[in-house]
Amino acid sequence: MPELPEVETIKNVIEPQIQGLSITGVTVKRPEVTAYPQADVFCRLLTGQRISHMTRRGKFLLIHLTSHDHIVLHLRMTGCLLLAPADFPQEKHTHIIFRLSSGSELRFSDTRRFGRFWLLQKGENDIYSGTAKLGIEPLDGKCTAEYLRARLSKCRKTVKACLLDQKVIAGIGNIYADEILFTAQIHPARPANSLHDGEWERLARTIPQRLAYFIEKNKISPEQYLNTKGQDYRNTPFLQVYGQAGKPCPLCQNTLTRMIVGGRSSVYCPVCQKDPIN
Repeated sequence: MPELPEVETIKNVIEPQIQGLSITGVTVKRPEVTAYPQADVFCRLLTGQRISHMTRRGKFLLIHLTSHDHIVLHLRMTGCLLLAPADFPQEKHTHIIFRLSSGSELRFSDTRRFGRFWLLQKGENDIYSGTAKLGIEPLDGKCTAEYLRARLSKCRKTVKACLLDQKVIAGIGNIYADEILFTAQIHPARPANSLHDGEWERLARTIPQRLAYFIEKNKISPEQYLNTKGQDYRNTPFLQVYGQAGKPCPLCQNTLTRMIVGGRSSVYCPVCQKDPIN
């Protein structure tokens, strides 16, 4: 699933290309992809609207319109948003096409069909997409040790499970939870209520630093993004532990270990991320 750095990359690539353009028509090939409102109303309300800008909220993308309506999109596991010339070959699993006044098309494809769109009109409360329930944005300065302690210091869940809780911090998934905990030198299975003040401080510093680092490493030009069909911008070469089980730790050269934490695969260094309880 695309996580915060990937979603931010998509926004950074697409937003400058669609700002100020009008939506001249919308085609929905899979009605279930438009979660709210139903597909025919979704198309009718968007046709003729002008795009103002894009933002990101956690793992969600928001397309803001000059009418103050806005589109909410969650890519889920395999969703892809691509801006392409009208004659550019469509991906097999293209489900929604926004035709734009520039002659280009904003296309959403999704092999597994889990991605969803919502259209909220001006002044309408978003009780549909889940964005209202999201926690803080980790890059806006609110991810402090004080915030983390207040939310998590009494929690018996593992610290990794807490990082994955979108109601606490928005945008972190399995990949970056592993990377953050490795850099902060905290064992992923540690109960959150076992962390001491220095570890909360270290975690609060590490979260925005690591996410910003991977956003920077994800940078890609619009041309590259189009040529790779929006699929080849991930920072796999820069991951230190995620997906690296059995390889040497980049810090101490001991073997990285895989374990299951809360039903999720986790990779960590048993030396650099010692569990003080065991």
